[in-house]
Amino acid sequence: MERHMQVTAEAVKRIARECGFELAGVAAADPPEDFARYDAWVAEGRAGEMRYLTDRRAEVRRDVRNLLANARCVICVGKLYNQASAPAKPGEAVISRYAWGADYHELVRAGLEKLVERLKEIAEFDCKICVDTAPILERSFARLAGLGWIGKNTCLINEPLGSWFFLGEIVISLEIEAGAPPEDRCGTCSRCIDACPTDAIVPQGDGWAIDSRNCIAYWTIELRGSIPEERRAAMGAHVFGCDICQDVCPWNARAPVSNAFEAMHAAPSLEQCARLTEGEYRTMFHSSAIARAKYPMFLRNVAIAMGNSGDERFHAPLRELAHHTDGMVAEQARWALAQ
Repeated sequence: MERHMQVTAEAVKRIARECGFELAGVAAADPPEDFARYDAWVAEGRAGEMRYLTDRRAEVRRDVRNLLANARCVICVGKLYNQASAPAKPGEAVISRYAWGADYHELVRAGLEKLVERLKEIAEFDCKICVDTAPILERSFARLAGLGWIGKNTCLINEPLGSWFFLGEIVISLEIEAGAPPEDRCGTCSRCIDACPTDAIVPQGDGWAIDSRNCIAYWTIELRGSIPEERRAAMGAHVFGCDICQDVCPWNARAPVSNAFEAMHAAPSLEQCARLTEGEYRTMFHSSAIARAKYPMFLRNVAIAMGNSGDERFHAPLRELAHHTDGMVAEQARWALAQ
């Protein structure tokens, strides 16, 4: 193909599918109106201690041209990660579905790099690849590109495919016809709001938002220090993340299963987790998103999950953790023993 040919939205979608993405679309690079909601969310303190959302990078999210000065469009993709696995049984850790397999960052980035290579066979352009960690309002651009609507649980929901998606973007200097946001199909449904055990889904303006300070995923992944005592019982057996608001969503009832991720860490034994050395922890989760939780944080979460179980078989591992050299781990283990 000639390199001067125009890149069309349909070509982007086709090539993206060939690169392994189930969803793809294009949004204009104009600043999204959603930034005002994001700015208010930050101002209300709902980001908790996640400083990467509130420091100088917060303002960068206002305009993608802060990432690429000559940006004209944003190519948005979605990679399905839903997997079939039995729910965790008593004595097993609850792990968020997105972390069951290998770390998604590498897989999504590899797919986006392949997509860029394919597009460069057609046209010349500048671009910036973004995967999760870049300061960009991913869900807002994905909605504008037509990939789905943002549900009350704040996840991007695609009508036929549900919400189990990793998102990625290519901020690009090409002018490509933009898609259109789909209709919000949540209606009067409130299952995610009603099912959240910590009331983390809160009203914001004319919509809904997650107050991270009340969210199990925030406590188990992002919070670096001790989990407040009054929050621990609500965590149940959650050790890394939480999927409750997606599990109950009707749009996920028939979500397809991905074959791109192997469920390696769906429900590990709590006792096994409690007795991992730091070296074993790094080896076990070296290729997993679970490694985002540092070793003491992971043991902290495991101790709380064992305490919430009320199972006497965890007395021995909890006694060991109660003498851990990390004071945070030891304190949470003593709390768990008291349960």
